[in-house]
Amino acid sequence: MRDLYQQIAELSPDQRALFEKRLQQKGLSSVKISRISQRKDSDSLPLSFAQQRLWFIQQLDPDNSAYNVFSALRIQGQLNVAVLEQTFTEIVRRHETLRTTFTTNPSGEPIQVITPPQPVTLPIMDLTEVSNPEEEVQQLVVKEAQQPFDLTKPLLRLTLLRLGAAEHILLLTVHHIICDRWSMGIFVREMKALYEAFVNRKPSPLPELPIQYADWAIWQRQWLQGQVLEQQLNYWQKQLQGNLPVLKLPSDRPRPVVPTYQGSQQSLVLSKPLSDAVKDLSKKEGVTLFTLLLTAFNILLCKYTHQDDIIVGTDIANRNRVETEGLIGFLINTLVLRTSLSGNPSFRELLHRVREVMQGAYAHQDLPFEKLVEELNPERTLSQMTPLFQVKFDLQLAQVEPPELSGLTVIPLAFDNGTAKFELRFNLSDTEQGIAGLVEYSTDLFNDSTITRMVQHFQTLLSGIVANPEQRLGELPLLSEAEQQQLLVEWNDTETEYPNQCIHQLFAAQVERTPDAVAVVFQDEQLTYTQLNQRANQLAHYLQKLGVK
Repeated sequence: MRDLYQQIAELSPDQRALFEKRLQQKGLSSVKISRISQRKDSDSLPLSFAQQRLWFIQQLDPDNSAYNVFSALRIQGQLNVAVLEQTFTEIVRRHETLRTTFTTNPSGEPIQVITPPQPVTLPIMDLTEVSNPEEEVQQLVVKEAQQPFDLTKPLLRLTLLRLGAAEHILLLTVHHIICDRWSMGIFVREMKALYEAFVNRKPSPLPELPIQYADWAIWQRQWLQGQVLEQQLNYWQKQLQGNLPVLKLPSDRPRPVVPTYQGSQQSLVLSKPLSDAVKDLSKKEGVTLFTLLLTAFNILLCKYTHQDDIIVGTDIANRNRVETEGLIGFLINTLVLRTSLSGNPSFRELLHRVREVMQGAYAHQDLPFEKLVEELNPERTLSQMTPLFQVKFDLQLAQVEPPELSGLTVIPLAFDNGTAKFELRFNLSDTEQGIAGLVEYSTDLFNDSTITRMVQHFQTLLSGIVANPEQRLGELPLLSEAEQQQLLVEWNDTETEYPNQCIHQLFAAQVERTPDAVAVVFQDEQLTYTQLNQRANQLAHYLQKLGVK
């Protein structure tokens, strides 16, 4: 029977809030489920475990922009800049993380510093007189997205590009140490609600936040100790015991001694029929869409590496407490999913193996990835971009939609910031149009063509899975029809037209064509075709005199 901690870990935020309320009504309390309280002061605020890891990474490589979270929004219509500034001022006031910087205490330990709220003034760059404004926009976008942050200074940058009276582009850059993907959704929703209220001269409709991120960071460190820490650690130590496999993906180049974090990305789009078939199969098998896609991804990695012990990282929102649902901050956690593909199982068998791995991981999701790495202290080299795993798989069930600002059309700009935090990451979304997303990869290791082929293989693999989920791992297709044609037919087309002459006749013809060309070289001596032919004839005549036929 699962213990109480596991059962609580699997409750939804609403279920957990109701559970806590009933405990309070009965006069019961628990460290595990106690509410996160507001701190009494702001002196020497500790970092969360996740923040601490990013802080160390930034100290080692201050010019690293891989952890910049960047968005660009094209805004069409009569934008009220003053109201937009008022909107951002209120968002920054509400969320302390957006005015948080980082320094060290006298002992050299990193701490958070929260600055008082100040009015936000948007820097505006006027591009109305530029001859090619769109080209200028692209250059500014790249420059802004790749501009590193100094963690001792503000970690939110806002810039407005004016292309015309009714055409603007908003650039928003924030460091990951104070923000995550869930937070961007919160930012967008609050931006919509506040702009609409303020443009109509109404007060903010948003309730005050029950806690701030620093309160959560303090609570996390106080809570994650003793029995709670031991119970979480025991599970992960068992899952990750023994020699941890290093995934040996066939790359176009060897791993550099130190990764540059340079990367690129490609689109992955499943057709609507294939997407629907994949979703239908997940429902039929009683698993989540994520579990099914992760199983297929594991098979892809297995076929590429010929390894059957696979470790993949994945993100979870880590918002399983009601107090954190509306909080902007770096709460996201990374789970390390280790799956055995041994025994050539059928897809259906492997699917249920992966489901068991997922259930165990979700029940023990409260242990921060950073704490897990600290406790396990795995062997690693400088060439590894991350500890414990090299590849990542994520599925977003809801896209971060652009804000619908009152009277305006807002369009997100697609952008590749040229960085990669992992050797390979499949980052997919479930949309009404189908399953789609991006494949991000390290250009230290992979060429574009390699990833294009991998994307095609993943689609072929999924098609084979939905056609017959009873197929064993070794039977599932990976190659497209064109690749099979090339492998089985074109590369085996070895028929060659041979001449009718003998070898000595072919040599004589070559002597006539190029008599003075060099035919053979040995050390410092070389012979032309004529000289070689003469010596060959001398040897032949000598052999004939000896009676050789």
